[in-house]
Amino acid sequence: MEEMKVKIKKFLSRFFRKHELGDDEDIFALGFVNSLFAMQLVMFLEKEFALTIDSRDMDLDNFRTINRMVSLIQEKAAVDQQSSQVSGG
Repeated sequence: MEEMKVKIKKFLSRFFRKHELGDDEDIFALGFVNSLFAMQLVMFLEKEFALTIDSRDMDLDNFRTINRMVSLIQEKAAVDQQSSQVSGG
């Protein structure tokens, strides 16, 4: 989990250069987020953690804090693992 946080913080630091983000700090409340950034964040998470973020996952609450992003990644990984076990993979 800590490794995930480090990767996410490193990505976010490119956009929040003068602000050290806490794990539970709401990035939307800080006012730095726009739609382009949101899409870049989703694409980063998908690529970095080899997952697919579905439309049902596109709830701002899933991306509001570093801890919530980690929770989403862990949930998606658990679902993917269950799916591969069911399908025999």
